[in-house]
Parts: sequence; C-alpha cells; structure tokens
Amino acid sequence: MKMMTKNKKRNKKIKETQHSSLIVRWVSIVSLTIMVSFLIFSMVIYSTVNQQSMKQQESVSNRVVATLNSSLVSIPKELQISNVIPALSPSTQRILNGGPTINHDSSSNSSAFSDALISSISNPDISVAVYNLHNEVVFANGEDTPKLHKFKGSSWQKVIRRNNKSTLITSQKIVSTKTGKVTGYIVVSNKMTYYNHLMNNLLHRMIIISLVAIVLFSGIAFFIVRDVVKPIKEMVGVAQKVNDDPNSDVRIKDLNRNDELEDLVKSFNKMLDRMQRYIDQQKQFVSDVSHELRTPVAVIEGHLNMLERWGKDDPEILDESIKASLQEADRMKHLIQEMLDLTRAEQIDVQYPNAYTNVNEVLSRVVDDLALVHQDFNLQLDVDDLPANTYIQMYHGHLEQILVILIDNGIKYSTDRKQINVSAGVTQNNVRIVVQDFGEGISKDDQSKIFNRFYRVDKARTREKGGNGLGLTIAQKLVESYNGKISVESVEGQGSQFKIAFPILTPQKLDKLKKIEAEKEKTEEPKKPEGIL
Repeated sequence: MKMMTKNKKRNKKIKETQHSSLIVRWVSIVSLTIMVSFLIFSMVIYSTVNQQSMKQQESVSNRVVATLNSSLVSIPKELQISNVIPALSPSTQRILNGGPTINHDSSSNSSAFSDALISSISNPDISVAVYNLHNEVVFANGEDTPKLHKFKGSSWQKVIRRNNKSTLITSQKIVSTKTGKVTGYIVVSNKMTYYNHLMNNLLHRMIIISLVAIVLFSGIAFFIVRDVVKPIKEMVGVAQKVNDDPNSDVRIKDLNRNDELEDLVKSFNKMLDRMQRYIDQQKQFVSDVSHELRTPVAVIEGHLNMLERWGKDDPEILDESIKASLQEADRMKHLIQEMLDLTRAEQIDVQYPNAYTNVNEVLSRVVDDLALVHQDFNLQLDVDDLPANTYIQMYHGHLEQILVILIDNGIKYSTDRKQINVSAGVTQNNVRIVVQDFGEGISKDDQSKIFNRFYRVDKARTREKGGNGLGLTIAQKLVESYNGKISVESVEGQGSQFKIAFPILTPQKLDKLKKIEAEKEKTEEPKKPEGIL
C-alpha cells in the first residue's frame, strides 16, 4: 500500500514537471525575441560606428602616405638616406636632429608644406618607414618601425589584430615622376588608439545595455503575460469546477478590459449558461414526463388490473376500459409530442440559425388550411397593412406552429360567436400579428400564468377539450427564441387578443441569409431514396 502511494506521488511529480507553464513559455519567447533583437540592433550599430571610424583612420593613414609620397616622387634614383632626408624638407630633418618643431625663419609656403608633413609624422599613433628596393630602412620616425610586406599592385592596406587592439598597416610603392620607375616603399602603421578605445567602450556599453534591457523587458513581459494568462487560468479553474459539478453556477468575473480576452470570457460564460440551460431542460423534461404521465399510466394500469381480475368477462366493462385506455394512450402521445416540441423550441439557435420566412405567405396558408378543417368557424385574415415581401428570421414551420396553437386555442374556448380574426401589419422595424377570438376570455389573475407549463385556466374543461397546458408555453418559447415578443389582452366573457411581434429582416440581412442557405444546400449531400443502397 505504501509503495502504491509513493508511486502515485512520484507520477504526480513527474506530471507536474512535464507540465509547462504558459507564462514561462511566453516570457521565454519574449526574452529570446528581445535578446535577438538587441543583438541584431547592437551588431548594426557596432558595425556602422566601426565602418565610420575605420574610414577616418584610413583617411589619416592615406593622408600621411600621400604627404610622404609627394615629397619622394621627385627623386629619380633608388631611395637612399642621402636623398630621402633632404627631400623631406629642412623642418623634418631639424625635428629628427632634435630641433624645434617650428622654424620662425621659414617662409610661409615652405612652412605650410612642412607643417603638414610634421603633423603627419609627429602623430603618436603613426609610425612611418621608408624602404628602398633592397628592403633597407632609409627613413623612420620612431623606434617602432613598421615592417614591409610584399604586396601586389601600387598599394596595400590591412588591419592587424594583436592583444585585442587593431593596427592599420598601409603600404605604397614610390614611383619616380622623372623615370616612372619604383624607387622605394612607404609603410605607415596606425595604432588607432582612439578607434580602439571607442570600439572597446562601445562594445562594453552595448553588452551592459543589452543585459539591462533584456532583464527589464523580461520583467515587463512577465507582468504583461501574467495579466493575459490570469483570465485563462480562471477559465481553467471554472471549467474544472463545472466538470466536477455540472450543476455548478460558478462563472468567470467580468474583466472590464475591453479586449479579445473579455470577449472570450463572455463567450465562455455564455457557453456555460447554454450548457446549464440544456441540463435544466433535461431535468425539466424528465420531471414533466414523470409527473404528467403518472396519471394516464395509472388510469391504464387500473383498467388493466380490473380487466384481469373480473372485467374481461363483462363486455360492457371491457369496452369501457379499452376506450378509456386508448384515450389515455392518445393523450400520452400528444403530451410527449408537445414536450418534445417545447424542448426543441428552446434550441432554435442551434437547429435553424439562418432560416427566413415570408410572413404573408405563411399567414395565408395557415388561415386557409384551418378554415377548411373548421368549416363551422368564420376565420378572417386582414393583411392590408402587411407588404407582400415582408420577411423575418424564422423557420416557416415554427411560425405555422405558433399560428395553429393560437387559432386552435381560440377555437377551443369559443362560445356562441364562432369567429377568429387574424390581422398583420408593419410598425417601424417590427411585424405585428394579432389573433383575436370572441370566447370565454381570461381573468387578469390567469393572464400572467397562461404561458406557464401545464397551466390550465379551467382544468376540468381543458381536460375535456384534450388540452395539456403546453400549447401557449410552446408558442411563447418559439416566439422568444426568435427574438420576438408575445402578449395577451383579454376580457372575461368577450374574448382574447394574442399579439406577437418579430423584427423585420432588412434586404441586406435577407440577402446574406439566402447566400448562407444556398452554400449550405451545395455542401449538403442529397439524401438517397429509400430502398436504394
């Protein structure tokens, strides 16, 4: 027993471990997205700054090379110390000999040239070397003499990375303007101190900013995701409670956030309400069946017991019992049919969501049919105020059923004046139908109860007329299921008026429903005739 308990606990822990929280997933995805976005953004910024800064450093190195080259291209022979030093101007030679950087006795033109050359070779980041054709250094501006690398073409430039620092090496051939031959090489090494400092600082700051941003936005994402997931968790909790107890009336509270989640919660609550209605309908149906069928079953059982004991030998009692049993069986049949109709009336939105009906056609057909059945009654129809193309969103069979119930109800409770008036007209956005009889009428107390299940104004007379007290309940459920309204006005001894109203379909909505029905007919497979496999 202990081993089984331990195994259950272990399995529970394994399931909990395998269960991944939606918050963790979403926050991980958001954090990963932010991290990748910042990485790409940082790479773009770093690359842009690197390219701009490198261009500046290349420009400095190229300017030094150009300045030295302009001073040395006039030498016709191979470069030597003897011809290079004089060519670099007296100021350069004076600096190399330890003299002052500025010569106050120099002329303005030579001074300008000297200043450009001096500023180039006196830059602490710049190391200059001039080589002859035998790879011998004939001029250098410091102890750190850049080496000459063999290269093709007139010039060569490369960035060398050492000790996490970049150095730009620029080399160029010196071609004499007098002979057109190569006389030597210029090699410039640029340590790029500012560039290295700038890029290292930029890299470090971007790493710090990225980490801070990832942590910050991950925290923000956590709170946002938690706020989004919270209603989902509530829905899960409510669903579990309803699953454990189908009769539970627990619902999700309003979020008051005006977004898709609120719409989802409302739809979820509506779904639970509909399920609850179905459960209540099932309970009501079972309760009604068990209650209403108890009497006819008891009557039939009583007659059968009587026949079994002694009545079968008496032809009169046998005939009476058979007739009574058949009458009760017929009443049960009608009762069950009415109860099924009532149950279906409460599920209209599922069975006929896109049905539409021409009111004028249904009224004419129902009144004509009932006039043939009840020829002793005067059924009058007045549709002068009803346009011929008046449509409502309703299954035509249900409108027929409502009219039959109301007209049949008026016929049952008629007195001396055997007349039923049916009229219809349009008021604003509704179509109104009135069924008027001139019978017994209904008292004010009973008017508020006649739509209740199994309610009968006069139970004795109603049972004689064959009523079960469900007709008006069915009519009310059908009307309300199609967003209509039904009411009654009655005066005892003078008759009653039943008024129903439905919203009129606009031409646009009617066209939409027709298209839906047409598509539905195309997708539905035609039923095979009976007897054909």
